[in-house]
Amino acid sequence: MNGLINYISCAALWLGLVVKAPDLLRHRRDPYLRAICAVLGLAGLCFLLGAPPTVGAVNELSGVPNLAAPITYAAITGYCAASQVLVVHWRGGPHVRRTARRWALAYAAVVLGIAVTFVLGDAPVERRTDLDTYYATTPFIAAMIVLYLLAHLTAVTVTTLTSLRWARRVRGGLRAGMTLLGIGSLCGAGYSVAKLVAVGARWSGHDWSALGTTVSPAAAGLGALVTVVGVLVPLVAPRAAEWRRAERTYARLGPLERALDDLLTRRALRLPRPRFASPGTRLVWRRTSIHNALGHLDAYFDRDLYDRTRAGVLAATGDPERAEAAAWAAVITDAVRHEADPRREAPASRDTGPPLDRTPGQAALGRIADVLAGTAPWPAASAVPSGTTTAGTA
Repeated sequence: MNGLINYISCAALWLGLVVKAPDLLRHRRDPYLRAICAVLGLAGLCFLLGAPPTVGAVNELSGVPNLAAPITYAAITGYCAASQVLVVHWRGGPHVRRTARRWALAYAAVVLGIAVTFVLGDAPVERRTDLDTYYATTPFIAAMIVLYLLAHLTAVTVTTLTSLRWARRVRGGLRAGMTLLGIGSLCGAGYSVAKLVAVGARWSGHDWSALGTTVSPAAAGLGALVTVVGVLVPLVAPRAAEWRRAERTYARLGPLERALDDLLTRRALRLPRPRFASPGTRLVWRRTSIHNALGHLDAYFDRDLYDRTRAGVLAATGDPERAEAAAWAAVITDAVRHEADPRREAPASRDTGPPLDRTPGQAALGRIADVLAGTAPWPAASAVPSGTTTAGTA
């Protein structure tokens, strides 16, 4: 075996750690973040140490046959402790620190037991992939193997049950993340279960070492992948939702920008279009272009037209927001037409009423674009007082 599954799993877990690291740097005292980063870091270390090439390198450098085994088992036990501390912080309650400390001390005792049993045992033949079954009947070494496997099985079982139970109480990305984390832990349980079955078979005189050399690593690798996805989903989901909202708003403002396109191009009011930008950046660019155009048209806005159109649409629909959007659409369309007319009159001579005391807000821009796109229908012509110019008649 070349350890490819181990190294891929390690890379996936440490990728999740890299993604979480900025949050940890900003909130160093957050025990939840410390625990989840410890889980990702130690899980990746377990896969790294358990890869056959790494096992051979550790044994060769140390000069002690199979020294890589207790080191790997200690890393697995450390991962188990971090998992239990994470579960404790999920649950919360008045005695979080005390309970977390007890779990840490319990798994520290397991690490001590692993070290003691390895020293007392005798494992002279190097086994890079099947040490669990090869030494399953060797005094002290067998105890070391069973000790770390039971510790691992306990940790993943508790994590699975807690994650799936909590997933029923939350919604959205957090629920998906907790469900995936529970499934990943369940897959991880396949690692210790497969090895325990193989060890039990060895005790009864059967050779089921393939469970420990093929099924177990595959289950652990799958569990690592699903666990990383579960950790990342709560981070990615809000950002993905924000991107979707930005994309929808960007598309919604399209009709308004197109209505201002000639002005934006002719007066060079549009900033360079961003390339390979996020939806949020493109939305800011479109909004900036629209505001630049509206700022240029400010002198051409007809307050009398605004008031008459708004009053007519409000009387017809009873919807103040729709009436405001229709009035702005009429005023903007009228201003664009007059600004582009080379024979236009001076703006002051057109302004029959007091100047508009404000410009459309961010929310109003979307409604104005809806009017211009025809998704917010105009009222019947009779509903608007005579003499009113609307965007539809420009």
